[in-house]
Amino acid sequence: MKKIILLLLAFFILESCVVSTAGKVVKTFATAGYKVVKGTVEGISWTVSKAKGKIDPDRLDGTWKIVGVYKGTYEDFENDPAPESTADFGGCGSMEIEFNSKREKFRPVYSSGEKENFVDYKMKYGKNPSSNERENYIQFHSSNYITVVDASRKTMVLEGGLVPSMAFNGYKLYLLEKK
Repeated sequence: MKKIILLLLAFFILESCVVSTAGKVVKTFATAGYKVVKGTVEGISWTVSKAKGKIDPDRLDGTWKIVGVYKGTYEDFENDPAPESTADFGGCGSMEIEFNSKREKFRPVYSSGEKENFVDYKMKYGKNPSSNERENYIQFHSSNYITVVDASRKTMVLEGGLVPSMAFNGYKLYLLEKK
């Protein structure tokens, strides 16, 4: 009889430990899931984080289409509980930017029909003079800077005055998709 009571007591103690641990795991995954979903609008993922360390300049190579802009900086985006409310996914039209990393030249934002001339640039990792933060950035025309927040094979996020007319209205974070 004592053995049965001890077994039942041990069973209840172990079960409560397993249930509390499982509850913590579910809560953690639910929180992480919410953070992933909060930045997804119309199938375009805004779930970005700043790159840790230097980004390979070859990742920028190619033609990129602007698919979304965010009104504010990366820090604003990070702290915004509903970033989709200040993001614009339709007003970009057919704006594109083209990078040639081997020659360190890029073609500034242009519409599909009217191409701009290539501009020399330097991609650096270090203290960005415009933000005074250690990050990946592009310097062109000797005093203009664009922050490369992150770049993958399919998407890239840039921050700065990429499109002067939009930057004037406060849009500073750009989501680009490889064309």
